[in-house]
Amino acid sequence: QVQLQESGPGLVKPSQTLSLTCTVSGGSITTSYYAWNWIRQPPGKGLEWMGVIAYDGSTYYSPSLKSRTLISRDTSKNQFSLQLYSVTPEDTAVYYCARSRAIVYSDYDRYDYWGQGTQVTVSS
Repeated sequence: QVQLQESGPGLVKPSQTLSLTCTVSGGSITTSYYAWNWIRQPPGKGLEWMGVIAYDGSTYYSPSLKSRTLISRDTSKNQFSLQLYSVTPEDTAVYYCARSRAIVYSDYDRYDYWGQGTQVTVSS
């Protein structure tokens, strides 16, 4: 059974960097051909796919967030991370990490494991 757990600060000030880590257990983030995604859901809105790091370390980002997003990984800890720069209150959301069987962007039906989500609020 694969489990994903998000961790990081719940409160970030405007203009700062939001940093979250997803710890994976029960499976390796380097196993072919899985992909490891970050998705968020602002209050009252739908899911927004942010980006993905694949089993081979390749990354892909949402065009709307690409200029201020970085996804990386630490294979020794079986973790992958999200950094979102220059945040504003519009970045307030529940942030999820999730696994897909390939790079499927926002085709959420093809995701098989999700973290429980973590609330991040951007406020001074």
